[in-house]
Amino acid sequence: MVTERVGLAVYIQSLKQVKQLKRFGHVHYASKKMKYVILYCDLDKSEDVMNKLQRLSFVKKVSLSMRPWIKTEYQGLVPDREKKDDYKMGL
Repeated sequence: MVTERVGLAVYIQSLKQVKQLKRFGHVHYASKKMKYVILYCDLDKSEDVMNKLQRLSFVKKVSLSMRPWIKTEYQGLVPDREKKDDYKMGL
């Protein structure tokens, strides 16, 4: 059974605490320059995980990814350019 997952962007003070974040979910990416971590957790546990992360002293900000709720089907929204410009090139 596949569970729904959601990404969390966790902004931290320094990268020393990345190992501590592994207990909250799967650490996918850690940016050294901008000091943030992309963390994946289950969708049903995401609110609890966000609350726990915000209580940690080294966490600046936690933001939830909106990707699961964004519509990703683009078929038919924009007319095809080929159909609009239906003319023959050349003689």
